[in-house]
Amino acid sequence: QVQLQESGGGLVQAGGSLRLSCAASATIFRRLDWGWYRQAPGKQRDLVATFGSDGNPIYSEAVKGRFAISRDNNKNTLYLQMNSLKPEDTAVYYCNYRPFGVQYWGKGILVTVSA
Repeated sequence: QVQLQESGGGLVQAGGSLRLSCAASATIFRRLDWGWYRQAPGKQRDLVATFGSDGNPIYSEAVKGRFAISRDNNKNTLYLQMNSLKPEDTAVYYCNYRPFGVQYWGKGILVTVSA
């Protein structure tokens, strides 16, 4: 069982930056199976960023060029650097780990971007 804990969310003005962190309670062996999702009010949960099979980051079109996913393998921590934030980035952000198809989710953290 892996528990995921997000941190770093909050309220920021448009154009600002935030960095989200996701700390795992256990060693993450399948390091490409981490990712960030988000769910805006009244909408479905969508992928924001993850790693491809070649280890390179994959981003949704909505955040490409503004967000950056990274990880610290020694700390079992995943990050999401969010720059040039827009009001439409307002959502609950979730950390996801999916080894061999098993889904682990954090509780989510709210990011609110004011205009």
